[in-house]
Amino acid sequence: MANLDQEERELLESFERDEWRSVAGREAKFERYREYALSTFKKDKRVNIRISTKDLEALQTRALEEGIPYQTLMASVLHKYVGGRLVEKSS
Repeated sequence: MANLDQEERELLESFERDEWRSVAGREAKFERYREYALSTFKKDKRVNIRISTKDLEALQTRALEEGIPYQTLMASVLHKYVGGRLVEKSS
C-alpha cells in the first residue's frame, strides 16, 4: 500500500470509513454495459473517418464519463441513429 498515490490513498481511506454506498439502478447499468461489451465483439467492418480534434476530445470525454471506450460510444451513437432511436432535438 506504500505505492498508492494521494488520490488512491484518499479513496482507500474513504472506503475504510464505510462511506461508500451502492448505486441505485446498479443492475440496469450492468445490463447496459454488458450490451456495450457484447456489441463490441460483433464488429466485422472497419471504417476510418476524419473528425475535428475538438469533436474527438468531446467524444473521449463523454466516453470516459460513461465508463466505456470512445470507439464503443461512437459505434453506439451510429447504431442508434441508423436504428431510428437517436433523433435531433428541436430548439
